[in-house]
Amino acid sequence: MQALVLAGGEGTRLRPLTYTTPKPVLPLAGRPFLSFMLDWAREHGVDEVILSCGFMSDDVRRVLGDIYHGMRLRYVVEDEPLGTAGPVRLAYDQGLLEERLLVLNGDVLTDVDLTEELAQHERTGARVTLALYAVEDTSSYGVVPTDADGRVEAFLEKSPDPPTNRINAGAYVVEGSVVGERIPAGRAVSFEREVFPALVGEGLYGFPAAGYWIDIGTPERYLEATWDLLAGHPRSSLPPRDETGSLVSEGCLVSGAHVGPQTVLGRNCSVGTDARVERSVLHDRVIVGADAAVVEAVLAERVRVGERARVEPAAVVGAGAVIGEGAVVGEGARLEPGVRVESGATVEPGARIKAAEGVR
Repeated sequence: MQALVLAGGEGTRLRPLTYTTPKPVLPLAGRPFLSFMLDWAREHGVDEVILSCGFMSDDVRRVLGDIYHGMRLRYVVEDEPLGTAGPVRLAYDQGLLEERLLVLNGDVLTDVDLTEELAQHERTGARVTLALYAVEDTSSYGVVPTDADGRVEAFLEKSPDPPTNRINAGAYVVEGSVVGERIPAGRAVSFEREVFPALVGEGLYGFPAAGYWIDIGTPERYLEATWDLLAGHPRSSLPPRDETGSLVSEGCLVSGAHVGPQTVLGRNCSVGTDARVERSVLHDRVIVGADAAVVEAVLAERVRVGERARVEPAAVVGAGAVIGEGAVVGEGARLEPGVRVESGATVEPGARIKAAEGVR
């Protein structure tokens, strides 16, 4: 079985993290994010994955390589953004696609049953089958109603009174003929706006997906997915967590510090005496000084937090930034890579700080 993973976006909603690390290999619970998706696909019989990449594609290939746990990885590079369907047509034109494939959205962490989705696709004789996932709040999503036999009836934009709570979960079974006949070549094409609406009534089915599903495309959901993984949902091959449910990687120095609950420390981090790091993610080689506090925040690699400084909930700090002694990074603030916050300074809640600006 073959899968194509849509992983070409720039990850703008995850900035400043994605200024220096491409979203597909952004560390999630200490592992490249896409490795969770590759494990999921492999469990359902996928033995070849085509990764559609664009932004920083060389870095994605350097991290993931050409073989992943016996599964072949191939790469299609978008010279310019091609939307959600255009990359599939590009792979088709390069002669890489089999007669049937899975198309997977590279933003999603999930354990949806792809084997059952494939089985339903066979039973119905569908041309395309979409995984549809029920959510409590549809206000951020369009919805996809189906009839009693699973045929998709429409793609509806956000509505105050939607007829269903099932949304497009970003996992499709697609017949190769659809790619050649329905996706135009040489331009950006959207599955959701062009291809799927045109297939309504022509072999387009929905699969009622269950299990775990989250789009990790924002810092808030990135943290939520991290906490869920640490708690064991979805199931993964993460190393054992400590008594606080935290994951402390090799080479970390944490003696005398308070780490946890539900925290991830990347490799070779250092957390000083009486410093507190709670429900946060620190990428590799982050230094947190004595008596500092980092709560529900994300610090990219090589960030330095001075003694007695505070990084408050939902703050995201880009690679190599320096937060001086006694400084405060307010709730929801974003610091781009290389920003310097001087000792005793305050970054206001929600502020967006560029490297050239700094904070005094």
